[in-house]
Amino acid sequence: MELNHLKSFTNGLPNTEKMPVLFLGHGSPMNAIEENDFVNGWRKIGQSIPKPAAVICISAHWETSGTKVTAVPHPKTIHDFYGFPPELFAVQYPAPGSPELATELSEVIDITPVELDKMWGLDHGAWSVIKFLYPDADIPVIEFSIDVHKSPKEHYELAKELQYLRHKGVLIVGSGNIVHNLRMMNWRQPETGYDWAIEANDTFKNYLLQDKQEELLKFQGISSANQLSVPTPEHYIPSLYAYALRDNNDSIKLFNDQLIYGSIGMLSFQIG
Repeated sequence: MELNHLKSFTNGLPNTEKMPVLFLGHGSPMNAIEENDFVNGWRKIGQSIPKPAAVICISAHWETSGTKVTAVPHPKTIHDFYGFPPELFAVQYPAPGSPELATELSEVIDITPVELDKMWGLDHGAWSVIKFLYPDADIPVIEFSIDVHKSPKEHYELAKELQYLRHKGVLIVGSGNIVHNLRMMNWRQPETGYDWAIEANDTFKNYLLQDKQEELLKFQGISSANQLSVPTPEHYIPSLYAYALRDNNDSIKLFNDQLIYGSIGMLSFQIG
């Protein structure tokens, strides 16, 4: 009874068929103003899945000390980059927030304290992809931060506490990149990947499709190819949030599976 009382946002929503979960390889912010295969892939997914009551995004670009969730009614569009054309800085994604859903998460998650944040908005890891899923910006969107002090396993266990939301019409989106090494990008290879990037990308797909939990949780340390592909964890961690929410009846669909500039992987996947 107490738990039901705390679920103030989702208590007002009907039970739904289980929502899918997405991991989107977001790549460059320039995708937000370009027409290419990647944005077409995101569009098609948005058109093929049920329209959600709300979206929760775990973005590689919101790292915090402790776990936080945005709790503002009108999240700002954050242009968290530099050196790009004015057209990109002009993009706004005025989706509403949901302080009610944020408050619910802060109350029902048991595994760790969740702080309500009223300063952050939607960074480009969120808006640059969600704008193609829901171009009318009419779905409430909140962000769920990546606590830099948590291990991959701790993030995985935390993600499991979001499972109930799949039955309340809430879409959970992880946004990052499996292969993400900016220092080793090769601008002369816009449509290819280094051998080690191809190896790590294929390894991840095999682990995902074969449900190799332990290998996915220690992915970064398994091989030199994986280490080069995941030199820091923040772009990889969102994939674990999506993976953690699968169950035995969920299918897995891969899309946008392309390596670019040698060391960036655009692989995305849908669970369910």
